[in-house]
Order: sequence, then structure tokens, then C-alpha cells
Amino acid sequence: MSLAQLVSSHRRAAIALGAAVLLLAGGATVAAVAAQPGGDGADAQAPAATASAAPSDPSDGDPGSGAAGAFQDPAAPSYTAPPAGAVPVRVQIPAIGVDSGLEDLGLGAAGELDPPRAWESAGWYAGGTVPGAVGPAVIAGHVDSGSGPAVFVDLAALAVGDEVQVTLSTGDVETFRVTGSERTPKATFPTSDVYGSSPTPSLRLITCDGTFDRSTGHYVDNLIVFADLVTTS
Repeated sequence: MSLAQLVSSHRRAAIALGAAVLLLAGGATVAAVAAQPGGDGADAQAPAATASAAPSDPSDGDPGSGAAGAFQDPAAPSYTAPPAGAVPVRVQIPAIGVDSGLEDLGLGAAGELDPPRAWESAGWYAGGTVPGAVGPAVIAGHVDSGSGPAVFVDLAALAVGDEVQVTLSTGDVETFRVTGSERTPKATFPTSDVYGSSPTPSLRLITCDGTFDRSTGHYVDNLIVFADLVTTS
């Protein structure tokens, strides 16, 4: 079997497993990230996950390598993986004026991704891939709050080619370039597209979108922006 066939087989298996275990009761694949204090604010949302289904389960190998393990696209540009122990501390998106520290986001009691505590701050899924390592790193943020716009209010304005810069605790800056975006109902969140294995370093930015449902206190859709690593400095 060729390397390309092995990578493809590995990816299909990982995606199938992730899609199977990330379903919550009722068949939903997303969970509320945070309703703002006061009851009338918006909330960012991200796909639910369970502790056993974390994309970078330490039992599968290097916890910073993501679900793709040691596999990497041989045709992809070379890059320097983040040093062991490195974590992201800041995200900057010049095209929409984002310059935010990053909170560590974990999982709630029901397996949902916890929200950033502050509406003006983004957060990264600390149980997943470190930005710049092989696999999909996830950064989430609120779109607004009960008192005004939040950190990812203009995320929908990003265009293909826009850059996202993630600073690590080592001082290294991982630069990603937007490749596309997707709006999706929360009830049919594309878990495999966001958390499925990837043979190269990638980034997903997530916030809320669509109509705000006052009966539930949540937006009905998610916006997901996809980006690929282009350089490390």
C-alpha cells in the first residue's frame, strides 16, 4: 500500500470514528458554548466532544500532533512543528481587526466545548491540536453579547487569502491563510470537517451565525472559517 493510500485509509477511519462518538443525546452534534449573563446576549457555539473523543487523545501518540498522528502530506510545504509544551496565547486577524489573548477551553460535564469566559476574548480547544502542529486546531469566540459586539463579530467578513496569526508561548508566530468558510445549522454541525484528521497543520475559527432564537437564547447557525498553515516565524 502506498503512503497516499495509507494516509487516506487512516483519515477515513478517524473521521468515521469521530462522527460516531461525537453525537449527543437527541442526535445533536453541537452544544451551547455560552449564554451571556443577563439572558439577552448572544453566544458562540462549537461542536460538542467527549473526553474519549478528543481529536488528540494522548493514547494515540503525541498529544500535539492531532488525529493524523505522524502522517503528513508528502507534497505539502515543509514546516517546523511547535516545540513540546508550546501553547497558543494570542490570535490576530488583521483583516477584521482582531487582536485577542486566548483562553484555554475545555469540555463541560455534558461533553460540550466550554466557552471563553469573556465575550471580548477568543479561546482555543486545549484538548485538541496546538496551532502549527499536524491536525486541525480550533479557536472559538463570541459574535456578540448583551452589551455589544464581541471578538468574532466580523468573522463572516473574512475572505479567501486573509491571514490569521497565532502566537505561541515560545514567541513563535504561526501564520495561516483562509481557504474558505461554511455556514451550517447547529443541528447538523459538520463534526468530521472540523475535528476530522488532517495530514497538514490547519485551523478552524468558529462563532455563531444566522437568526437569534430568543426562546433558547442561542443563534441557530454556526460560522466556520477554515485556514491552512503557510509559515512559522
